[in-house]
Amino acid sequence: MRKLLTVTFTILGCAAFCPHQALALGFSAPKPQFAYTDASGKKQSADAVDKYYPKKIVQPFAGDSKIDPKLRRAATIAEERARRHSLSKCWHFVKEALVAAGVVKSRPQTPLAKQAGQELVNNYGFKKLPVSDPYQAPVGSVLVYGAKRAAGHVEIRTENGFVSDFRSKTPSRRPLLGVFAKT
Repeated sequence: MRKLLTVTFTILGCAAFCPHQALALGFSAPKPQFAYTDASGKKQSADAVDKYYPKKIVQPFAGDSKIDPKLRRAATIAEERARRHSLSKCWHFVKEALVAAGVVKSRPQTPLAKQAGQELVNNYGFKKLPVSDPYQAPVGSVLVYGAKRAAGHVEIRTENGFVSDFRSKTPSRRPLLGVFAKT
């Protein structure tokens, strides 16, 4: 009996002073699974969703073949140059991306973001698309938002979300004035 107590205390002491080896025994909680039966009667399971992401983009859009391919390039350029947080220079960054991609030949001159759509239509051959949901905007399109007493906001639709001077998975909360693209 004395030998058994000695061995037991030795094992417990090792576990207390060597926690990494004790953790290697696999004392982690399993991921929750959702079990169901598919149409063919076969039992299936999937990881349970444990967090809610409102309006998360799950599938990237394939892109509209009618849209100028340079706009997709502008979206990529804007995404590469974007910061983590807003610098309040959304229209400046979008202008630079449009010029760098060759979508427009000269830099747009309007100072306010909410004026971007009208200038793009009047001077650069853009058209307002019949899209009212930012998530349905084609990749590369320019989304213009209004504001009563502010400059507004402008961003480019990307495969992963929206980009201006910063990246975002969700569109702006401001009222959408229009979605613009070049064909």
